[in-house]
Amino acid sequence: MMRTRPLKVALLGCGVVGSEVARIMTTHADDLAQRVGAPVELAGIAVRRPDRVRAGVPADLITTDATALVKRGDIDVVVEVIGGIEPARGLITTAFEHGASVVSANKALLAQDGAALHAAAERHGADLYYEAAVAGAIPLVRPLRESLAGDKVNRVLGIVNGTTNFILDKMDSSGAGYSEALDEATALGYAEADPTADVEGFDAAAKAAILAGIAFHTRVRLDDVYREGMTEVTAADFASAKQMGCTIKLLAICERAGDGRSVTARVHPAMIPLSHPLASVREAYNAVFVEAEAAGQLMFYGPGAGGSPTASAVLGDLVAVCRNKLAEATGPGESAYTRLPVSPMDTVVTRYHISLDVADKPGVLAQVATVFAEHAVSIDTVRQQGKAGEASLVVVTHRAADAALSATVDALRKLDTVRGVASIMRVEGE
Repeated sequence: MMRTRPLKVALLGCGVVGSEVARIMTTHADDLAQRVGAPVELAGIAVRRPDRVRAGVPADLITTDATALVKRGDIDVVVEVIGGIEPARGLITTAFEHGASVVSANKALLAQDGAALHAAAERHGADLYYEAAVAGAIPLVRPLRESLAGDKVNRVLGIVNGTTNFILDKMDSSGAGYSEALDEATALGYAEADPTADVEGFDAAAKAAILAGIAFHTRVRLDDVYREGMTEVTAADFASAKQMGCTIKLLAICERAGDGRSVTARVHPAMIPLSHPLASVREAYNAVFVEAEAAGQLMFYGPGAGGSPTASAVLGDLVAVCRNKLAEATGPGESAYTRLPVSPMDTVVTRYHISLDVADKPGVLAQVATVFAEHAVSIDTVRQQGKAGEASLVVVTHRAADAALSATVDALRKLDTVRGVASIMRVEGE
């Protein structure tokens, strides 16, 4: 039997995502009630600019006093889609203190203060759900937290930012340079006016921190994630990748060490073989590849951003949290029992693709090979090209530690015959 007293929801933020959440809650109210087991009522919407026109959003619900809204006492669930650290953090904490559970899409806050927020939720007997914080509409957080809770996840490898994937896809398919591809992404609305958070990897790093923490049952903060942007990727890099049967993606990579005693989390551009499932992820789509001990290899794919896809994830969490409220229970909280340390980037072992500008004369290859050997970095293949007194060497290594490769490159730069290091890129997915 359905309960007649409604569950009341406070919405913080009414931008692209928030307005879509409000629209779906209003137009699909009957369906949501049937799925939850009680009416779900939008009780208030906190915004900064109340005069802004919001199509389909009830004007009588708009308020600029977010604190008063979450303190009302009759609010069952707070949906936070304003983003950033403050005032979001304070509002979420206040919501817990006043008996409300929280659904959030705030990747930056969760990556920075997820442990404290989980602790506050547990202290007050509330839920904290955040499927929308990672990869938009793609169900990923809940499968890691629940479906794979009995398995051992060893690796999470993913494309978690649609803007960067669109840019790199255009560079790959059309031969465009970075600036040209970025201009197209901006014109189509895939890139912000200031794309720094995307193209420098900050957005993906926050998501990597969240994914690593869930996958490995340990605490991983944003500061623990190695981050490298993609603004230096060139058309020449794509040409080299194609010669190797690869393409280039900005990847978030979370791994458990072979001995199981530590984890790593990193974001950087990398070459991946065209045979890898992630290589075929086009345009602004996201995909995450999960490797688990019992389940094997799983891939989650779909739109990773945008108002409707993100609202879909928010509403999914809202239904789950409302069901928990009716059952007077809470869902899974933080699982950080392994307390695994996060190893620094210089311990990561992978393959490398290095392009060197060198003098076009005899003995150069021998000198370069000697430097690699002296630093115990094994060479897989070498390709040499040259014309009119100038030459380039493209070296692909076997797997080596980042620290060893860095020392090798430093030594190469000291050779008189090496005029510059054109590019260094990791090779993943093999």
